[in-house]
Amino acid sequence: MNQEFLLQLITAPVVTEKSAAASDKHNQYVFKVNKTATKTDIKAAVEKLFEVTVESVQTLNVKGKTKRHGRTLGKRSDVKKAYVRIKSGQEIEFISA
Repeated sequence: MNQEFLLQLITAPVVTEKSAAASDKHNQYVFKVNKTATKTDIKAAVEKLFEVTVESVQTLNVKGKTKRHGRTLGKRSDVKKAYVRIKSGQEIEFISA
């Protein structure tokens, strides 16, 4: 696979209380990914970027909410999330001190 393509798949990590709990309990990390990304692409990208062994990938399509802006209605964009489980004993550091 093309290295440039793999680097563009992962948009950002999702850092919330729910993702922190998944990280602590199940050794899972949550990422926002490109809508066209497949599970095998996500697995290869995470292994390449963070140098860890990925056990499984679960994806989730989040539909954007409809919001009102005065009289007009607007819509937030749809997002695809990936829950990535890595091998026990390994860790991903998002923020370096």
